Amino acid sequence: MKQLILLLATVSLNVFGQLMMKRGMASVGAITGDMNAIVQSLSKAVMNPFVLAGVATYGFSTVFWLVLLSRVELSYAYPALSLGYVLITLVSAFFLGEQVSALRWAGVFVIVAGVIMVTRG
Repeated sequence: MKQLILLLATVSLNVFGQLMMKRGMASVGAITGDMNAIVQSLSKAVMNPFVLAGVATYGFSTVFWLVLLSRVELSYAYPALSLGYVLITLVSAFFLGEQVSALRWAGVFVIVAGVIMVTRG
């Protein structure tokens, strides 16, 4: 049970970090152009509070990941991280308003089925 809580904490922090980074990058804009433009955009991104919060949260998830790896087999833990794909798709659709196709939802279902199979074996 403790391992499941660690796994869920790791995935949740990872997803939240990604959400924050995406939110920050939405205000920075697409990074394109010559090297000067890229450097300027990346500098703007690094100073964005949402990007900073996302990177910090994502980094903090690594602490939980290391604790989890000390307790369970990698062949269990790593495939279970795929739950992040599921949560990211849900967050993208419901919080960011992204359009998710039926084919993508079918892929999410396959991922969930695979995670269930891996964690039971």
